Amino acid sequence: MTPLAATLADLVRTAERPFEDARAMPPGVYTGEDFLARELEMIFSKEWACIGRSSSLKEPGDYVAYELAGQPIVVLRDGERKLKAFSNVCLHRMSTLLEGSGNRRSIVCRYHGWTYNLDGSLRGAPFMKPTTGFCRENYRLPAIRCEEWLGWIYVTLNAQAPAVCEALRPLENMIAQYGMENYIECFRETHVWDTNWKVLAENFMESYHLPVCHAATVGPYSKLEEMECPPGYAAFNYHWITKEASLAIGNAHPANTRLEGKWRKTTALLALYPSHLITLTPGYFWYLSLHPKGVGQVHMVYGGGLSPEFIDDPKAQEYVAALKKLLDEVNVEDRQCTERVFRGLNSQKAKPGHLSYLERPIYDFMQYIAERTAGVARTSLLAAE
Repeated sequence: MTPLAATLADLVRTAERPFEDARAMPPGVYTGEDFLARELEMIFSKEWACIGRSSSLKEPGDYVAYELAGQPIVVLRDGERKLKAFSNVCLHRMSTLLEGSGNRRSIVCRYHGWTYNLDGSLRGAPFMKPTTGFCRENYRLPAIRCEEWLGWIYVTLNAQAPAVCEALRPLENMIAQYGMENYIECFRETHVWDTNWKVLAENFMESYHLPVCHAATVGPYSKLEEMECPPGYAAFNYHWITKEASLAIGNAHPANTRLEGKWRKTTALLALYPSHLITLTPGYFWYLSLHPKGVGQVHMVYGGGLSPEFIDDPKAQEYVAALKKLLDEVNVEDRQCTERVFRGLNSQKAKPGHLSYLERPIYDFMQYIAERTAGVARTSLLAAE
């Protein structure tokens, strides 16, 4: 049996355990190079990936570059203010075109100056007219599937993937009262941490670690005994926290008439598979979008923003600054915890233990990973409960 086959078999055995006797995923799922190759093939090259909020691409020419399963992509707002995604590779000598984010009236290759319009068509190619067979009209950057859902931008390499809204319709109904589509992104950054992408994803999915890992920040405001961790859905898992927030923006603004009763103090923690993670509060949101950068590193898009009531508040900039400061501190704590986990996973003595009932989302995530990588139908796994 190959190392990959052994890891897959171990994963399936673990996923088949009932939730009452659930254990964490085996170390090879996080540390195996062959398992990562399997994930890139079966997950990241086929699923939808979030690259941020559409509110961050407001004007024609606004763009952001992204790499998905090894494929360079650019998402932009075209001349008609429509969101489009293209291959971010020049059609001449195959140099990548754009990096980071910004605004461009056109896309210019920095190698030989080939220039593309915002609709992907080739505008100009210097010194190509005498070339036999060259026809500018035959060149257009390949389109990449791009969709918007509740203000989030998603891309996929899979032409057959169901629409984002189809898989996430149950979630849309659950969180409709927040009006997340109207929240405005106020900051977006990219980072690389020295841990496996699933370690960081799982860290976001459970709040069991909050009182310890985040004792200096959000931990004291988290009452684990009041946390709700229901079973997840095929495309996502979630849990709820009702709390008196550490920031004023964590509860509903006085002008917010959408939320009533407990919902004015309830936070939703959402994990949209494979790697889009959202904390949605009545006044703000923050998110991570993860992509593996090798077994022991994860590329992270990190961003956050405010609900429309707080955006319209005269103190909006103060609120954004306070949110950013808190989340940066939370990230420092999470980075320390998740990098320690990855170091431990590489130990010869590493052995997964039982999950707490507060880690139900991790159990559901394991079902998803087993289904995508080992080809085991989720219904048969869940039937074991």
